[in-house]
Amino acid sequence: MEAVWSKGKVARQAHVAVPDGTYEEEHGRETFFGRSSHLYRLHPPTAWVGIDGPLRPRALDVNEMKPEDLVDAAGAWQLIAGNDDVRLFLSRRARPAPWFLRDADGDLCYFVHRGRGVLETDYGPLAYEPGDYLVVPKGTTHRLVPDPGEDGFFFVIEGTGEFRLPDRGIMGRHAQFDPGMLEVPEPDPHHEEGSFEVRVKRDGASTSLRYRWHPLDVAGWQGDLCPVRLNILSHRPVTSPRYHMPPSANATFVNDGFAICSFVPRPLEEDPDVLRVPFYHANIDADEVLFYHAGNFFSRAGIGEGYMTLHPQGLHHGPQPAAIEASRTKQRTDEVAVMVEARLPLALSPEAEAVALPEYECSWARGMGLLDE
Repeated sequence: MEAVWSKGKVARQAHVAVPDGTYEEEHGRETFFGRSSHLYRLHPPTAWVGIDGPLRPRALDVNEMKPEDLVDAAGAWQLIAGNDDVRLFLSRRARPAPWFLRDADGDLCYFVHRGRGVLETDYGPLAYEPGDYLVVPKGTTHRLVPDPGEDGFFFVIEGTGEFRLPDRGIMGRHAQFDPGMLEVPEPDPHHEEGSFEVRVKRDGASTSLRYRWHPLDVAGWQGDLCPVRLNILSHRPVTSPRYHMPPSANATFVNDGFAICSFVPRPLEEDPDVLRVPFYHANIDADEVLFYHAGNFFSRAGIGEGYMTLHPQGLHHGPQPAAIEASRTKQRTDEVAVMVEARLPLALSPEAEAVALPEYECSWARGMGLLDE
Protein backbone atom coordinates (compact mmCIF):
# COMPACT_ATOMS: atom_id res chain seq x y z
CA MET A 1 0.00 0.00 0.00
CA GLU A 2 1.42 3.37 -1.04
CA ALA A 3 1.79 6.17 1.47
CA VAL A 4 -0.70 9.06 1.30
CA TRP A 5 -0.14 12.14 3.42
CA SER A 6 -2.84 14.59 4.49
CA LYS A 7 -2.15 18.08 5.79
CA GLY A 8 -4.40 21.02 6.58
CA LYS A 9 -7.96 21.53 5.33
CA VAL A 10 -8.79 18.76 2.84
CA ALA A 11 -11.59 16.56 1.55
CA ARG A 12 -11.29 12.96 2.74
CA GLN A 13 -12.55 11.75 -0.66
CA ALA A 14 -11.33 13.47 -3.82
CA HIS A 15 -14.02 15.55 -5.58
CA VAL A 16 -16.49 15.05 -2.69
CA ALA A 17 -17.37 17.60 0.01
CA VAL A 18 -14.71 20.08 -1.03
CA PRO A 19 -14.17 22.32 2.02
CA ASP A 20 -16.14 25.57 1.90
CA GLY A 21 -14.14 28.48 0.62
CA THR A 22 -11.61 26.30 -1.22
CA TYR A 23 -11.06 25.18 -4.80
CA GLU A 24 -9.84 21.64 -5.38
CA GLU A 25 -6.95 21.13 -7.78
CA GLU A 26 -5.61 17.74 -8.87
CA HIS A 27 -1.85 17.79 -9.36
CA GLY A 28 -1.13 14.48 -11.04
CA ARG A 29 1.22 12.56 -13.29
CA GLU A 30 0.58 10.22 -16.20
CA THR A 31 -2.81 11.77 -17.15
CA PHE A 32 -4.78 10.67 -14.08
CA PHE A 33 -3.07 7.26 -13.85
CA GLY A 34 0.05 8.15 -11.87
CA ARG A 35 0.81 9.61 -8.48
CA SER A 36 -1.28 12.63 -7.54
CA SER A 37 -2.17 15.05 -4.77
CA HIS A 38 -5.19 17.29 -4.27
CA LEU A 39 -4.53 20.88 -3.28
CA TYR A 40 -7.27 22.96 -1.67
CA ARG A 41 -6.66 26.54 -2.70
CA LEU A 42 -8.32 29.74 -1.53
CA HIS A 43 -8.61 30.96 -5.14
CA PRO A 44 -9.08 29.22 -8.52
CA PRO A 45 -5.66 28.33 -9.98
CA THR A 46 -6.86 29.43 -13.44
CA ALA A 47 -7.73 33.02 -12.49
CA TRP A 48 -4.58 34.71 -13.75
CA VAL A 49 -5.13 38.32 -14.83
CA GLY A 50 -2.19 38.44 -17.25
CA ILE A 51 -0.05 36.02 -19.21
CA ASP A 52 3.25 36.56 -21.03
CA GLY A 53 5.23 33.82 -22.77
CA PRO A 54 4.83 30.90 -25.15
CA LEU A 55 2.43 28.82 -23.00
CA ARG A 56 -1.14 30.01 -23.46
CA PRO A 57 -4.56 28.39 -23.30
CA ARG A 58 -5.99 28.66 -26.77
CA ALA A 59 -9.52 28.74 -28.14
CA LEU A 60 -9.68 28.48 -31.92
CA ASP A 61 -12.65 29.21 -34.14
CA VAL A 62 -11.79 26.43 -36.58
CA ASN A 63 -14.83 27.39 -38.67
CA GLU A 64 -12.77 30.36 -39.89
CA MET A 65 -9.92 28.21 -41.25
CA LYS A 66 -9.85 27.72 -45.03
CA PRO A 67 -8.07 24.52 -46.07
CA GLU A 68 -7.20 24.10 -49.74
CA ASP A 69 -9.79 21.36 -50.25
CA LEU A 70 -12.57 23.81 -49.36
CA VAL A 71 -12.25 25.48 -52.77
CA ASP A 72 -10.24 22.92 -54.78
CA ALA A 73 -11.19 19.23 -54.86
CA ALA A 74 -7.51 18.43 -55.52
CA GLY A 75 -6.41 20.55 -52.53
CA ALA A 76 -4.85 19.41 -49.26
CA TRP A 77 -5.89 19.45 -45.62
CA GLN A 78 -4.86 22.32 -43.32
CA LEU A 79 -2.56 21.53 -40.39
CA ILE A 80 -3.96 22.73 -37.05
CA ALA A 81 -1.33 21.41 -34.62
CA GLY A 82 1.14 18.58 -34.26
CA ASN A 83 4.11 16.89 -32.65
CA ASP A 84 6.22 13.80 -33.40
CA ASP A 85 3.36 11.44 -32.38
CA VAL A 86 0.20 13.07 -33.69
CA ARG A 87 -0.89 15.69 -36.19
CA LEU A 88 -4.29 17.37 -36.28
CA PHE A 89 -5.73 18.62 -39.56
CA LEU A 90 -8.89 20.26 -40.88
CA SER A 91 -10.56 19.15 -44.11
CA ARG A 92 -13.56 20.97 -45.58
CA ARG A 93 -14.07 18.71 -48.56
CA ALA A 94 -17.41 18.96 -50.39
CA ARG A 95 -16.29 17.04 -53.50
CA PRO A 96 -14.21 13.86 -53.88
CA ALA A 97 -10.55 14.30 -54.72
CA PRO A 98 -9.60 13.31 -58.27
CA TRP A 99 -7.03 10.97 -56.70
CA PHE A 100 -6.87 8.34 -53.96
CA LEU A 101 -4.75 8.72 -50.82
CA ARG A 102 -2.38 6.17 -49.32
CA ASP A 103 -0.97 7.62 -46.09
CA ALA A 104 2.44 6.18 -45.25
CA ASP A 105 2.99 8.62 -42.38
CA GLY A 106 0.50 6.98 -40.03
CA ASP A 107 -2.96 5.74 -39.18
CA LEU A 108 -5.81 8.19 -39.77
CA CYS A 109 -8.94 8.92 -37.78
CA TYR A 110 -11.44 11.15 -39.56
CA PHE A 111 -14.05 12.65 -37.22
CA VAL A 112 -17.06 13.78 -39.23
CA HIS A 113 -18.25 17.11 -37.86
CA ARG A 114 -20.56 17.83 -40.80
CA GLY A 115 -21.64 16.07 -43.96
CA ARG A 116 -22.67 12.67 -45.25
CA GLY A 117 -21.08 10.48 -47.85
CA VAL A 118 -18.97 7.38 -48.40
CA LEU A 119 -15.44 6.50 -47.41
CA GLU A 120 -14.10 4.42 -50.31
CA THR A 121 -11.28 2.02 -49.32
CA ASP A 122 -9.36 -1.03 -50.53
CA TYR A 123 -11.55 -3.11 -48.23
CA GLY A 124 -14.85 -1.68 -49.47
CA PRO A 125 -17.02 1.36 -48.73
CA LEU A 126 -18.23 2.74 -45.39
CA ALA A 127 -21.10 5.24 -45.36
CA TYR A 128 -20.54 8.11 -42.94
CA GLU A 129 -22.64 10.76 -41.19
CA PRO A 130 -22.03 13.51 -38.58
CA GLY A 131 -20.47 12.19 -35.39
CA ASP A 132 -18.69 9.26 -37.03
CA TYR A 133 -15.13 8.19 -36.35
CA LEU A 134 -13.58 6.66 -39.49
CA VAL A 135 -10.32 4.88 -38.63
CA VAL A 136 -8.13 4.10 -41.64
CA PRO A 137 -4.97 2.00 -41.12
CA LYS A 138 -1.65 3.26 -42.42
CA GLY A 139 -1.13 2.33 -46.08
CA THR A 140 -4.83 1.89 -46.92
CA THR A 141 -5.80 3.36 -50.30
CA HIS A 142 -8.93 5.45 -49.80
CA ARG A 143 -10.81 8.67 -50.43
CA LEU A 144 -13.81 10.52 -49.01
CA VAL A 145 -16.75 10.94 -51.38
CA PRO A 146 -19.25 13.47 -49.96
CA ASP A 147 -22.87 13.21 -51.03
CA PRO A 148 -23.86 15.90 -53.56
CA GLY A 149 -24.58 19.22 -51.87
CA GLU A 150 -23.12 18.14 -48.52
CA ASP A 151 -20.87 20.57 -46.63
CA GLY A 152 -18.06 18.28 -45.51
CA PHE A 153 -16.17 19.23 -42.33
CA PHE A 154 -13.64 16.70 -40.99
CA PHE A 155 -11.35 16.82 -37.95
CA VAL A 156 -8.46 14.59 -39.06
CA ILE A 157 -6.18 12.93 -36.49
CA GLU A 158 -3.02 11.28 -37.84
CA GLY A 159 -1.00 9.08 -35.48
CA THR A 160 2.39 7.51 -36.12
CA GLY A 161 1.32 4.33 -34.31
CA GLU A 162 -1.73 2.08 -34.62
CA PHE A 163 -5.15 3.03 -33.28
CA ARG A 164 -6.22 0.52 -30.63
CA LEU A 165 -9.06 0.08 -28.18
CA PRO A 166 -8.10 1.07 -24.62
CA ASP A 167 -7.78 -1.42 -21.80
CA ARG A 168 -11.10 -1.26 -19.94
CA GLY A 169 -9.65 -2.80 -16.78
CA ILE A 170 -12.17 -4.24 -14.33
CA MET A 171 -15.08 -3.03 -16.50
CA GLY A 172 -14.26 -5.60 -19.18
CA ARG A 173 -13.92 -5.33 -22.94
CA HIS A 174 -17.64 -4.68 -23.56
CA ALA A 175 -17.78 -1.45 -21.52
CA GLN A 176 -18.45 1.94 -23.13
CA PHE A 177 -18.94 0.30 -26.50
CA ASP A 178 -18.84 -3.34 -27.49
CA PRO A 179 -16.21 -4.14 -30.14
CA GLY A 180 -19.15 -5.50 -32.12
CA MET A 181 -20.27 -1.88 -32.60
CA LEU A 182 -17.33 -1.31 -34.93
CA GLU A 183 -18.57 -1.43 -38.52
CA VAL A 184 -16.18 -2.84 -41.13
CA PRO A 185 -16.54 -2.70 -44.92
CA GLU A 186 -17.76 -5.33 -47.37
CA PRO A 187 -15.67 -5.73 -50.55
CA ASP A 188 -16.93 -3.79 -53.55
CA PRO A 189 -14.37 -4.39 -56.32
CA HIS A 190 -14.19 -1.87 -59.14
CA HIS A 191 -13.51 -3.10 -62.68
CA GLU A 192 -13.09 0.24 -64.48
CA GLU A 193 -10.15 0.87 -66.78
CA GLY A 194 -8.72 4.29 -67.50
CA SER A 195 -6.21 6.52 -65.72
CA PHE A 196 -6.24 6.54 -61.92
CA GLU A 197 -3.91 8.39 -59.55
CA VAL A 198 -2.91 7.21 -56.08
CA ARG A 199 -0.98 9.69 -53.97
CA VAL A 200 1.34 8.18 -51.37
CA LYS A 201 2.00 10.61 -48.51
CA ARG A 202 5.32 10.14 -46.75
CA ASP A 203 7.09 12.75 -44.58
CA GLY A 204 4.40 15.21 -45.64
CA ALA A 205 5.32 14.91 -49.35
CA SER A 206 3.30 13.15 -52.07
CA THR A 207 4.40 10.60 -54.65
CA SER A 208 1.89 9.96 -57.45
CA LEU A 209 1.30 6.50 -58.86
CA ARG A 210 -0.65 6.05 -62.10
CA TYR A 211 -2.73 2.93 -62.74
CA ARG A 212 -4.62 1.81 -65.85
CA TRP A 213 -7.22 0.11 -63.65
CA HIS A 214 -9.23 1.27 -60.67
CA PRO A 215 -7.06 0.87 -57.54
CA LEU A 216 -9.99 -0.30 -55.36
CA ASP A 217 -10.24 -3.73 -57.02
CA VAL A 218 -10.22 -5.99 -53.92
CA ALA A 219 -12.71 -8.86 -54.27
CA GLY A 220 -12.26 -10.21 -50.72
CA TRP A 221 -10.27 -9.78 -47.53
CA GLN A 222 -9.68 -11.45 -44.17
CA GLY A 223 -7.66 -10.45 -41.15
CA ASP A 224 -7.76 -8.08 -38.19
CA LEU A 225 -6.43 -4.90 -39.83
CA CYS A 226 -9.06 -2.89 -41.69
CA PRO A 227 -10.94 0.43 -41.70
CA VAL A 228 -13.67 0.79 -39.08
CA ARG A 229 -16.55 3.15 -38.41
CA LEU A 230 -17.93 4.08 -34.98
CA ASN A 231 -20.39 6.84 -34.19
CA ILE A 232 -19.47 8.92 -31.15
CA LEU A 233 -22.96 8.41 -29.69
CA SER A 234 -22.23 4.67 -29.56
CA HIS A 235 -19.83 5.54 -26.75
CA ARG A 236 -21.68 4.86 -23.47
CA PRO A 237 -20.06 6.97 -20.76
CA VAL A 238 -19.10 5.56 -17.40
CA THR A 239 -21.07 7.50 -14.79
CA SER A 240 -21.55 7.45 -11.06
CA PRO A 241 -24.17 9.24 -8.97
CA ARG A 242 -21.58 9.76 -6.23
CA TYR A 243 -18.23 10.33 -7.96
CA HIS A 244 -17.03 12.59 -10.79
CA MET A 245 -15.10 10.53 -13.32
CA PRO A 246 -11.79 11.84 -14.71
CA PRO A 247 -11.53 12.55 -18.45
CA SER A 248 -9.48 9.36 -18.99
CA ALA A 249 -12.64 7.33 -18.24
CA ASN A 250 -13.91 8.46 -21.64
CA ALA A 251 -11.08 6.98 -23.74
CA THR A 252 -12.30 5.64 -27.10
CA PHE A 253 -9.05 4.98 -29.00
CA VAL A 254 -5.40 5.00 -27.96
CA ASN A 255 -2.27 5.37 -30.07
CA ASP A 256 1.43 5.81 -29.43
CA GLY A 257 1.80 8.99 -27.39
CA PHE A 258 -1.84 10.09 -27.37
CA ALA A 259 -5.44 9.05 -26.78
CA ILE A 260 -8.82 10.06 -28.19
CA CYS A 261 -11.67 10.49 -25.71
CA SER A 262 -15.38 11.02 -26.39
CA PHE A 263 -17.62 13.30 -24.35
CA VAL A 264 -21.31 12.61 -24.91
CA PRO A 265 -24.52 13.53 -23.03
CA ARG A 266 -24.69 12.00 -19.56
CA PRO A 267 -26.53 12.52 -16.26
CA LEU A 268 -24.75 14.69 -13.73
CA GLU A 269 -23.89 13.36 -10.30
CA GLU A 270 -26.79 13.17 -7.82
CA ASP A 271 -24.92 13.47 -4.51
CA PRO A 272 -25.07 17.16 -3.47
CA ASP A 273 -21.54 16.91 -2.05
CA VAL A 274 -19.98 15.68 -5.30
CA LEU A 275 -18.17 18.03 -7.67
CA ARG A 276 -20.32 18.06 -10.82
CA VAL A 277 -17.97 19.84 -13.23
CA PRO A 278 -14.45 18.92 -14.40
CA PHE A 279 -12.08 19.58 -11.53
CA TYR A 280 -9.16 21.99 -11.80
CA HIS A 281 -6.04 20.13 -12.78
CA ALA A 282 -2.45 20.68 -13.83
CA ASN A 283 -2.17 17.86 -16.33
CA ILE A 284 1.57 18.21 -16.40
CA ASP A 285 2.27 15.21 -18.68
CA ALA A 286 -0.10 16.00 -21.56
CA ASP A 287 -1.39 18.72 -23.85
CA GLU A 288 -5.19 18.58 -24.02
CA VAL A 289 -7.20 19.42 -27.15
CA LEU A 290 -11.00 19.53 -27.23
CA PHE A 291 -12.92 19.73 -30.51
CA TYR A 292 -16.50 20.84 -29.86
CA HIS A 293 -18.95 19.00 -32.13
CA ALA A 294 -22.49 19.62 -30.90
CA GLY A 295 -24.65 20.70 -27.97
CA ASN A 296 -24.29 23.21 -25.16
CA PHE A 297 -20.74 23.37 -23.80
CA PHE A 298 -21.61 24.59 -20.34
CA SER A 299 -18.07 24.29 -18.93
CA ARG A 300 -16.80 26.92 -21.42
CA ALA A 301 -18.37 30.31 -22.14
CA GLY A 302 -18.19 31.66 -25.67
CA ILE A 303 -17.39 28.29 -27.25
CA GLY A 304 -19.53 27.03 -30.13
CA GLU A 305 -19.72 24.12 -32.54
CA GLY A 306 -16.60 23.74 -34.64
CA TYR A 307 -14.36 25.42 -32.05
CA MET A 308 -11.24 23.85 -30.56
CA THR A 309 -9.40 24.53 -27.32
CA LEU A 310 -5.79 23.70 -26.46
CA HIS A 311 -4.58 23.60 -22.87
CA PRO A 312 -0.79 23.06 -22.77
CA GLN A 313 1.24 21.20 -20.20
CA GLY A 314 2.15 23.40 -17.26
CA LEU A 315 -0.97 25.58 -17.22
CA HIS A 316 -3.95 24.75 -15.03
CA HIS A 317 -7.35 24.34 -16.58
CA GLY A 318 -10.84 23.55 -15.38
CA PRO A 319 -14.36 24.95 -15.38
CA GLN A 320 -15.10 28.61 -15.83
CA PRO A 321 -16.97 30.29 -12.94
CA ALA A 322 -20.32 30.37 -14.74
CA ALA A 323 -20.13 26.61 -15.29
CA ILE A 324 -19.74 25.93 -11.58
CA GLU A 325 -22.87 27.94 -10.84
CA ALA A 326 -24.83 26.37 -13.71
CA SER A 327 -23.92 22.86 -12.55
CA ARG A 328 -25.89 23.35 -9.32
CA THR A 329 -29.22 23.17 -11.17
CA LYS A 330 -28.44 21.16 -14.32
CA GLN A 331 -29.40 17.49 -14.32
CA ARG A 332 -27.36 16.33 -17.30
CA THR A 333 -24.89 17.48 -19.92
CA ASP A 334 -25.86 17.75 -23.58
CA GLU A 335 -22.45 18.37 -25.14
CA VAL A 336 -20.65 16.21 -27.69
CA ALA A 337 -16.89 16.74 -28.01
CA VAL A 338 -13.71 14.92 -29.03
CA MET A 339 -10.62 15.16 -26.84
CA VAL A 340 -7.07 14.43 -27.96
CA GLU A 341 -4.60 14.11 -25.10
CA ALA A 342 -0.98 14.16 -26.29
CA ARG A 343 2.13 13.39 -24.25
CA LEU A 344 4.41 15.64 -26.30
CA PRO A 345 3.71 19.38 -26.58
CA LEU A 346 1.59 20.37 -29.58
CA ALA A 347 2.73 23.22 -31.82
CA LEU A 348 -0.03 25.26 -33.45
CA SER A 349 0.28 26.12 -37.13
CA PRO A 350 0.34 29.81 -38.14
CA GLU A 351 -3.08 29.32 -39.74
CA ALA A 352 -4.47 28.07 -36.42
CA GLU A 353 -2.88 30.94 -34.49
CA ALA A 354 -4.65 33.32 -36.87
CA VAL A 355 -8.09 32.13 -35.68
CA ALA A 356 -7.24 32.10 -31.94
CA LEU A 357 -9.52 34.13 -29.65
CA PRO A 358 -7.25 36.37 -27.51
CA GLU A 359 -9.98 36.95 -24.92
CA TYR A 360 -9.87 33.26 -23.95
CA GLU A 361 -6.41 33.48 -22.34
CA CYS A 362 -7.69 35.22 -19.19
CA SER A 363 -11.35 34.21 -19.45
CA TRP A 364 -11.46 32.55 -16.02
CA ALA A 365 -10.43 35.79 -14.30
CA ARG A 366 -12.81 37.81 -16.48
CA GLY A 367 -15.67 35.52 -15.45
CA MET A 368 -14.89 36.28 -11.80
CA GLY A 369 -14.95 40.04 -12.38
CA LEU A 370 -11.21 40.34 -11.86
CA LEU A 371 -10.78 41.94 -15.27
CA ASP A 372 -12.82 44.53 -17.09
CA GLU A 373 -15.53 42.88 -19.19
